[in-house]
Formats: sequence, C-alpha cells, structure tokens
Amino acid sequence: MIVIRFIVNAAILSFELGLVAVSAWLGLHYPLIFAALTTSMALGFGLVLEHARLRNELGFYFGQGFSGNALFIRFMALIDAVVKALLAGLMALLTFTGTDQDRLIWVAAFFATCVFAGSSLLRRLSNSLDARPSRWGYFRLAAPLGLLFSLALSLLPDKSFADISMTIIFDLPAKPSISEASEVLFVLKQKFDAMIVLLLSGFMSPDIAQIAGAFVSVNVLSGFVIAIYAVLIAETIRWLEAAGP
Repeated sequence: MIVIRFIVNAAILSFELGLVAVSAWLGLHYPLIFAALTTSMALGFGLVLEHARLRNELGFYFGQGFSGNALFIRFMALIDAVVKALLAGLMALLTFTGTDQDRLIWVAAFFATCVFAGSSLLRRLSNSLDARPSRWGYFRLAAPLGLLFSLALSLLPDKSFADISMTIIFDLPAKPSISEASEVLFVLKQKFDAMIVLLLSGFMSPDIAQIAGAFVSVNVLSGFVIAIYAVLIAETIRWLEAAGP
C-alpha cells in the first residue's frame, strides 16, 4: 500500500510539473493565445469568487440595516471580475511578448518556477489547514508571487540608455508590432527599476535596495497572472489527490 501511494504521489507530482511546463511553454510560443486564455480564466474565477466575497464582505463595512441587494452584488462582482481579467490578460501579453528570445526563455523559466511555488503552497495550505486553493490563490497569492517574479527578473542584465536610444531611433519602426513595442517597454521599465535601485542604494545596502526596488516594479503585476495558473493547477492536483487511493 505504501509503495502504491508513493507511485501515485510521484505520478501526481510529475503531472503537476507537466502542467506548469505547459503553461510556460504556451506563453513562450503562443503569447496571444496565452493572453486570451489567461483573460478567460481570470474572468471565470472572478465571476464566482468576487460574488462570494462581496456577499460575505458587505456586512463588515455596513450596518445591519444594509443587507446588500443581490443585483447590486452581482453588478459589483462583474465589474471587479472584468477589470482584473483585463489586467491579467494585458500583463500576460506583456510578460511573454518581445523580440529578445533569450530573455523570453528566462522569463518563461521564472514564470514556471513561480507558478510551481504557488501551486505547491496552495496544496500545503489545503492539506494542512483545509484552505480553499481558489480563494487563497485568487485573493492572497498575487502580491507575493508577483514580488518573487519581480525579484527574479531584476537579475537579468539591463541595457544602457545609449543602447535603448539607438534601438528606439534606428530599430523601432513607425508602426511597431506588439512584440517590438513590448520589448521596448520591457527595457524601459527595466532601466527605470535599475534607477530606483541605484537611488535606494544611497540609503540602504545594495541587497536590500534590490528587494525594495522589486516591490515598486511594474513586474509585480504579473503576479496575478501567475496566481491564476497556480490556482488552476492546485485545484486540479487537489481533485486528483482526492480521487486517488
């Protein structure tokens, strides 16, 4: 029985790693499909979870005389879900589009690592504290996973202002493609992040400045994308574990 359980756990872990790899591969090779899929999943999760949150949250903010109109709750949940889904889709597209293939491979590797970290944490919370992966992942994991991803991206070398200027002046066409525009946006925000770290280094150690710079980076917003895939994978693995021997 112990051997069978070990084999089942190994198979489930392999399947989890496979799902993580597929999500990163899809983003790397088909960023438009990845962005559309991310938007759809974020909207699907949001419509259910935002409605459940508002039904239980309104009583915290308002007195007993306010019970909350069902139509009002649905409308607010729809607005929240749509806004977050559009943000997730946009960040998914910006994360995996560009012209520097070497950089994108590193981005995919960092993305996969963060997704696996998120799904593993959700599984542990589910097994130890009976936490619900979808609710924890959707509402609680976006920020820490975004910070982890931002810290990883800060390890990539940044270009000089001269190189950026030369690229914009000589290489960027008048009507750039999504990949070309995204690449320029990435190097610009990367340079801005480096300047923030340099500024903070005057008040604290370089290592602490690196972490502090990651907190204020736009890359943190990618955490919502990562959280969506971590939730999906964690819920899938949770179902498999419940169905196993």
